[in-house]
Amino acid sequence: MCGIMGYVGPQDAGPILVDGLRRLEYRGYDSAGIAVTNGSIHVRKAQGKIVNLEALLKREPLSGSVGIGHTRWATHGAPSDANAHPHTDPTGEFVVVHNGIIENYQSLKDQLAAAGAVFTSETDTEVLAHIIAREYDGDLVEAVRSTVAVCEGAYAMVVMSKKEPGKIVAVRKISPLVVGLGDGETYLASDIPAVLHRTRDFMIIEDDEMVIVTSEGATVKTIEGTEIDREVLHIDWDSARAEKGGYDHFMLKEIYEQPSVVTETLAGRLDEDGTVWLEDVAFDDDYVRSLDRVWITACGTAFHAGLIGQEIFRRVLRLPSNVEYAHELRYADPIIGPNELTIAISQSGETADTLAAARQAGESGSRMLAITNVVGSTLSRYADDVLYTRAGPEISVASTKAYMAMLIAQYLLALRLGSARGTVDKELATRIAHGLHRMPAAIEKTLAAEPDTIRAAEEIKDADDVYFIGRGLDYAIAMEGSLKLKEISYLHSEAMPAGELKHGTLALITDGVPVIVILTQRSVYDKTISAVQEVKARGGKIIAVAYDTDEEIAKHADTVLRIPDMPDLLAPVAAVVPLQLLAYHVARMRGHDIDQPRNLAKSVTVE
Repeated sequence: MCGIMGYVGPQDAGPILVDGLRRLEYRGYDSAGIAVTNGSIHVRKAQGKIVNLEALLKREPLSGSVGIGHTRWATHGAPSDANAHPHTDPTGEFVVVHNGIIENYQSLKDQLAAAGAVFTSETDTEVLAHIIAREYDGDLVEAVRSTVAVCEGAYAMVVMSKKEPGKIVAVRKISPLVVGLGDGETYLASDIPAVLHRTRDFMIIEDDEMVIVTSEGATVKTIEGTEIDREVLHIDWDSARAEKGGYDHFMLKEIYEQPSVVTETLAGRLDEDGTVWLEDVAFDDDYVRSLDRVWITACGTAFHAGLIGQEIFRRVLRLPSNVEYAHELRYADPIIGPNELTIAISQSGETADTLAAARQAGESGSRMLAITNVVGSTLSRYADDVLYTRAGPEISVASTKAYMAMLIAQYLLALRLGSARGTVDKELATRIAHGLHRMPAAIEKTLAAEPDTIRAAEEIKDADDVYFIGRGLDYAIAMEGSLKLKEISYLHSEAMPAGELKHGTLALITDGVPVIVILTQRSVYDKTISAVQEVKARGGKIIAVAYDTDEEIAKHADTVLRIPDMPDLLAPVAAVVPLQLLAYHVARMRGHDIDQPRNLAKSVTVE
């Protein structure tokens, strides 16, 4: 989710690049930098906010009419001046900025090091600069094409060379790129808002395409070299809407980013046979086999992700697992021992209660693993092992894509632990791996049914109370669906196991009261249907989330929100999506501030 800028034209590139990067600040970043060429390539970069880069440029000015820039969200290597983009090869003749993940960068780096290459950063991006320099034989486009041929992953790469001034070459493999067309000048960016104030005419670069940018315009090709006649798109959005990618709110944009988030979180970590590679998880198989218990601690949405993790670990590892609210665990005097793994989950890595609970577990002798979205966060520095979610910055206070990445991270961890403990055989590992790799397409299909969710939102927008029910993994998803609804719609909402409904709450079910039921767990399907029938007998309104192959539920529910059929163990990933959309549209219909709901903050850094 880093920001990319490029410029070729008659003006001084530096101020244009910095201005564009500033307009991409909403994407989140931890360092920034630019490179320009005027016979030689000159690079300026700095950790922290763009103001730090601007201060550096005042002390060490540069000039040139061709340049590239970048704001980095750390994935490989902590935030630092050295790890900030752009990166050059050792000769300084080639310079690269890059979004996304190069999955096989370590093997590429090892090959280069064996041939004598010396690296100055911890990033996967610097490897690209070395390879491009190695592959260059008089044609920058061919050098980039050769580099892409040996790289695996989901990324956008932008390259400039002093050997071919007046040209920028870029490649898109999933991570977004756009070209802005001006009068005798051309812009390149990761997102339209960077240059919308300079031009309204854009070319959208698609996956597996390459673009060659000059002051005269842009040539789009397939990576193999076939030229593409790309339509020019005229944009009439205002800047605020452009920042949201054309969506009305960041929350909706982030819901729709979830297929790519799943791809990013899996990238380079999961083989087709279920083999898992977790780059910052250092424990060995002997340690895993010695485990007696797994503790999970978190707050809010991260806690609900932990509820899913608890069920996964119990089912896949056959290992006692407990999820506890961090603010409760830290005062509960828990019995946590040295043969127990503690998993602390926090999007920001700065949640005060989660940090305190993690420290307490560590002091009890437990090994501590962090699942977090922010490289270099306090939680990641404290942890023995870290599993970064790679969700990128999340702007809306109500978490969606970060929650999704937390789920995927726990499936990966379960496969890694289960393989070492012998509780996951190759057949199961392969089945889970195939399901996870197909998940982005399943989420896309679920999102395509958004009109059904809008109709369901119309049915409950004026309710006084809404209830969510489910069993097992469905109950965990009900908890998150309920939280999303109350966070942004301000409707009173409760979630409970379906079997608990008749132990008190059924007294509140009267004519027209909405009850949302999640039905993806086949082993308890009939039991959940019994609860649905109890609701219907009292006049309640049933909105169900169910597989698209489930014909039975239409007999009982007033409305059914469908997800693609999949293994029940993986269903929470897709099942949460219609609940996110439902909460969004109810809040929209009620006229609330969706991205910044009242009384709530994105990161809770106080107790």
